[in-house]
Amino acid sequence: QVQLMESGGGSVQAGGSLRLTCAASRYISCMAWFRQAPGQEREGVARTISGGAPVYADSVKGRFTISRNIDENMLYLEMNDLKPGDTAMYYCAARTQGICGFRTDYTHWGQGTQVTVSS
Repeated sequence: QVQLMESGGGSVQAGGSLRLTCAASRYISCMAWFRQAPGQEREGVARTISGGAPVYADSVKGRFTISRNIDENMLYLEMNDLKPGDTAMYYCAARTQGICGFRTDYTHWGQGTQVTVSS
């Protein structure tokens, strides 16, 4: 079993920045950030896998950066140039089997942290 806990959400104005943090109870190779806005489906934002290049959703490329500290089992999402369309609940996710992509069938999820961007 893996526990994931996100932090770092908040309210910012458009153009601002936030850094999300996910603390994992143990190391898992495939980890990702997802988000879900009210009335919308959950969507993948960025994912990372040990030994592989990070992958980003087109909507956040060039603005968001996913990184991790393997020694401390921490996952980060640096978000710059935030837009109102980035407003959503952001979730940390991890999986031990299957494809490390943006399908939402991850086995482990955090509780989420809210990001609100005002214009």
